[in-house]
This record gives sequence, C-alpha cells and structure tokens, in this order.
Amino acid sequence: MSSSQVRDLRRLARLHGAQVSYYDATGRLRHASPDALMAVLRALGAPLERPDDIPAALLHRRRALWARVAGRVAVAWEGGPAVLLLRLPAASADAAVRCALELETGEVRRWHVDLRGIPAAGAAEVDGVRHVRKRLVLPGGFPWGYHRLRLETRTARGPETVETLVISAPARAWAPPAPARPDWGVFLPLYALWSARSRGGGDLADLEALADWVAGFGGGVVGTLPLLACFLDAPFEPSPYVPASRIFWNELYLDLTRIPELERCPAARARLDAADLRAEMETLRGGPLVDYGRLAAAQRGVLEELARCLFAGDSLRRREFQDFIRSHPPVEDYARFRAACLRQAAPWPAWPERMRGGVLDPGDYDESAARYHAYVQWLAHQQIHALAEAARAKGVQLYFDLPLGVHADGYDVWRRRPLFASGVSGGAPPDAFFVKGQNWGFLPLHPEKIRDDGYAYPGACVRHILAHAGILRIDHVMGLHRQFWIPHGMEAREGVYVRYPAEELYAVITLESHRHRARIVGEDLGTVPAGVREAMVRHNVAGMYVAQFQFPAAPGQAMGSVREDAVASVNTHDTATFAGFWDGLDIDDRLDLGLLDETGAAGVRQHREATRRALVEFLAREGRLQGAAAALHGVPSLDVLRACLAHLAAGPAGLVLVNLEDLWGEPRPQNVPGTWQERPNWRRKAGYAFEEFCRMPEVVETLREMARLRRPDRADGGG
Repeated sequence: MSSSQVRDLRRLARLHGAQVSYYDATGRLRHASPDALMAVLRALGAPLERPDDIPAALLHRRRALWARVAGRVAVAWEGGPAVLLLRLPAASADAAVRCALELETGEVRRWHVDLRGIPAAGAAEVDGVRHVRKRLVLPGGFPWGYHRLRLETRTARGPETVETLVISAPARAWAPPAPARPDWGVFLPLYALWSARSRGGGDLADLEALADWVAGFGGGVVGTLPLLACFLDAPFEPSPYVPASRIFWNELYLDLTRIPELERCPAARARLDAADLRAEMETLRGGPLVDYGRLAAAQRGVLEELARCLFAGDSLRRREFQDFIRSHPPVEDYARFRAACLRQAAPWPAWPERMRGGVLDPGDYDESAARYHAYVQWLAHQQIHALAEAARAKGVQLYFDLPLGVHADGYDVWRRRPLFASGVSGGAPPDAFFVKGQNWGFLPLHPEKIRDDGYAYPGACVRHILAHAGILRIDHVMGLHRQFWIPHGMEAREGVYVRYPAEELYAVITLESHRHRARIVGEDLGTVPAGVREAMVRHNVAGMYVAQFQFPAAPGQAMGSVREDAVASVNTHDTATFAGFWDGLDIDDRLDLGLLDETGAAGVRQHREATRRALVEFLAREGRLQGAAAALHGVPSLDVLRACLAHLAAGPAGLVLVNLEDLWGEPRPQNVPGTWQERPNWRRKAGYAFEEFCRMPEVVETLREMARLRRPDRADGGG
C-alpha cells in the first residue's frame, strides 16, 4: 500500500470513528496496521475490498455524513436545552424548520425556527456542492425520557423530514439521599454458593439465605456474577460473561421447591422424588465442580412436567402467565428461538436462510419446548423479583453485573443481527499480564447501528437488570467510550480501537438509574484513559478500587488512595484469591500456562516478596497488625487479609465488598482470564457449604468487624 493510500486510509478510519493509534499499557504509542484498519472499516460498513477502493470509500463516507440533515440522537442533560447539529446545502441553510417533539407520554410540542439567525459552524464541499453546519438549540424543559423530534425543512433536494431521538436524562446517576453512609457487603458467585438443600449448585433460595445472613451483620449488599441465560447443552458455554442473551435469565438458578405448580402436579413431584434423580442430585451436590450439563438436564425433567401441568387447563396461574407474556412480548420470541435451537441441533448461523433471517414458522420448533422456555423465564422473573423484595425489606441491595458481550450464536445476535459488527471480535490489547492481548470472542455492537435503533437494545439490557438490582456493575465500562476490535484471522495484538457515542450511552444509563433508583458502578480496571474516569465522575458512575493492584511495592510506601465513590475490594473474580496471591500460586499458574518463563517468574516472585514485606509494614504502621512488621513469615495470611479489609472498611470508599472465599483462605481463583479448557473457570464450588462457613469463627469475626467499622448503627453482631 502506498504512503498516499495509507494516509487516506487513516482519514477514512477517523471519519468512521476508528482510532489509527493508541497508547498501550507501557505508555508506548501503537499504530494500527493498514490490513487491520481495512478489516475493521469493512466491519463498520465501508465499501472496501482492496486499497484502490479507498478514494471511493472516502467519498461515500463524506456523502453519508452530509446527506442527513440532523443527527440520529441528541441528549438533553437535566431536561435541556440541547444542541442538534444540522448539515445543510448552503443554498438551503437559511430555510425555516418546523419542529414537532413527541414526548414519551404522547404529548406533542411544535415550534418553528428561522435558520437565518443562526451562524454557520463549519462548512465542506461534497460533490461540488457547498454544505454548512448549523447548531440548532432545542428549548429546555423536557421531562426525563426518550422523545422523538421530527424536523421538516426544504433543501435543494426538495422537502426533507428527519427524526431524531432526544434523550432527556439527569446528568448524574442516582444516589441515595444524603447523608449517605458508607456501606459494605459480600460477594460470591451463585453457582459456587451451595447448601445442604442445593442440587449440584447454588440457586435463588441460597442467594436469599445469604442476603438474610448478611443482613444479620448489618451488611447492605450481596454481589454475584451475571445470572443471565446461557447455553448449557450445545453449544456449551457456561461463562456468565458470554450469555446466550443479556435480556433473559438463566433457569438453572430456579428453586424448584418454590414453584407453585409443584403442589398441583403429581408427575413433577414424583419425578423430583424419584430414586434415580435423587441419586443424580446427590452426586452433583458432592462434586467440587458444577456439572452444568447434567444439572440442567436433571432439572429440566422436573420443569417440563410443571410446564405441562400449567398448560393442561385454565387456571389463575395460567392467566397470570398469559398476562406476563402480554407485558413481556420478547419472551415468546426468545422461547421459540431456544426451541428451534433444539429442533435444528445446530447454532443459528447454520440454519436455513429464512430462519437465519429471523423468521420462524411453527414447524421449525417443538411447541412444548417453546412453552417450556417461556414458562421458565416467567418463573425466573417471579423468583428474582421475590428475592429482591425480600432482600430490600431487610436493607440489602442486590449487586448484579452486566457483561460487555453476548454469545455470537445467541438470541440477541440472531434477533438483532444488524446491530452487531461482523468479521471482528471484542478483546483487549497486550498488557503486562496478557502479553499477547485477549480475544474475548463475542461480536461487538456497531456504534452507529445502535444509534440508528435508538439504543433500544442497550436500554433493554440495563432495564432487565435494574428491574431487580439495587446496584448495577457495568463490565469493562471503557466499552462505553471505545472497544478493541480484532479482525477475524488476526492476532489480538493487531486489534483496532473503535469509538462509541459515550455521552449518549451515559444518558441511557443515568436515566434508567433514576427510574429504578439504582446505583451504577463501572469496572474501570486495567489501562483506562483519563477521559473515561473523568466521564464517570461527571455522571456519578462509581469506579472500582482493587487492593491487590494498590499494595505498596517498597518499604515506606502506602496503599493507593481510595475515592469516596469507589467500590473497594481486595480482589475480583478475575484475580487470584488473597491466599493465592500471598503464597504466589498465581505466579506458579502463569508459569504453568506459559504466560511466564522461569526468568520472568523469578522476577515476579522477587517483586511479590517485596510487596508482602511492604504491605505488612504498612498495615503494622497503621495499627492493623500488632508487632508484625519485622516478622513477615510469622504473620498468617488471614491476619493480613483481615488487616487489609479493616483498612478498607475504615476508609472513605462508599462500598466495600468482601470476597467470602478469602475469609477461609481459599487458594484457587474462580476464573483464570485467558484460559478456557485449561482451567475449570466458572465451575468451582465454594470450599464449604453455606451452613458450614456461616458458623466459621474466622468468617463471623471478620464480618462483625466490617460492620463495626462501616455501619455501627446497623451492626448487631448477628450472623
């Protein structure tokens, strides 16, 4: 490719919102290769096959940008006023514009604007015709919501009418009324939480018991990993961060004993009490890992009997189900999709063309399978709602997680195919931990197509969770600003950053946050540009503080400072547990996986030893460890952990989350990023049953101390 072609390719990339370079984790400037830019631009819709197409693609893009009179979306912060950028042929730049704003309520507001009084704010020539930009100021006073603005004007092309979505939103996400006291809570993946009554893994009743137990200490939050629908048969993908859908629940977590149909369904009771099923459940309960496939199959037999009982005749429960379907229309569509997956025995990209295109006829799926999937979504909705209400009544908020991506073979991509970019995967560039970068495998959302669609899908994902959760954690919050696209067939390090309309996405989030009275947390770990955190502060999106990344590295140093709006924890589900970190087990694992060689591992171990010494010295200096500064190897790791938690609890963080597994010294992580079959990610159960760990002195005493330091007004020494 010639130098002039590379120059024009970069111009084209900028017009499409693709970054031609970025600063990596070491601060080094990295330039995207021409081949990677070509592939990403094709995914963005540029008509590019070879370098000779670049000039025509440039002209095509400029025409597209200037052809539309007004942008697709405008944000009216705090009810406006808002600015809408108009692009008009110069000959029509002084025309009158008729405006009609249809509010969410159906009310319509009309007004006229004379463009002669608005100065030009830029100009360009396209196809020999001079165009100008003008900034149209929309009047304030919009109620919060999603409104439709229709503009009618006359240009040289004739009469033109365009529609713009106006998002009127609070500038800052919801926060509890002042004075807000610092809070604390616990974290444990639900699949890992098990009890004497569990059937191979945790369920929603176990989560309710955990919330009740935490409330007894005065804790205010229970956090877990995403509970969204997953493929647990074929294709098998148990990761909570690659769901089959971000707007439906995972029926695996249903508590079968609380389903009302069970009382009136002898066949289901018989199935639940059958010797073979009881033996299977006992085997699944006793295993150290969740066997998702066997557990889902065992539960499905019972759930299918319950569904048959519901649909066998008319009843109040069936009418309630029908009311739910009427108020949640996508449920039946999702249910048919899952039933078609079973009938076709293949992922949707391998289906016949009509079905791939989103059209399902009755013969494409089994009706009883579709009823089953609709039924279990109704049950999940009811049980999660009941869980949230019960927890809230005891002063506990559910802390749920919204993953960045969705399975490429899942419902969301099938139903909303135009919203997803093709030929690329989401991921992350190389950093100190992942020297080759990461390819997460999911299809990223197309930044322009979600705008054209009025953010209906991102908004639905947020609403689905906020209907029940008091706190929403947004995975990889930098994805609101830019995402790393990796062309298929290329290495992760060859990816390209693509920009997203961040302020518009924040408007959706802050609006939904207020409508549901829920706090928003952004996962801002790793290499994050300063502008991302500035936007988070501006919109009251809390960041995360992970102590393992803030431990002092040399004597005399202190732990990194904590912001008042942060969610603080010692670690995350993607890092080593505290015991694993303290003993260097994560270093051994990286060496075993080939992510480190012996020389590199020796250097990391040396640094870790220095960190341990500096941390003990710091905590002793702070009065958290008595007389321990000079005797590193004589300090039990659990004592250091409790000292770290006490330091966080006494600090300014708005919320401190305690990883329950740390409290009994669990050495193994729940997830080893960058691995798939190499490690049992997302499958490992907690080392102790709920009935066991809730009585362990080291657990109870630590949580009592958290309550004393964080919320003495609510602490009663419970448990």
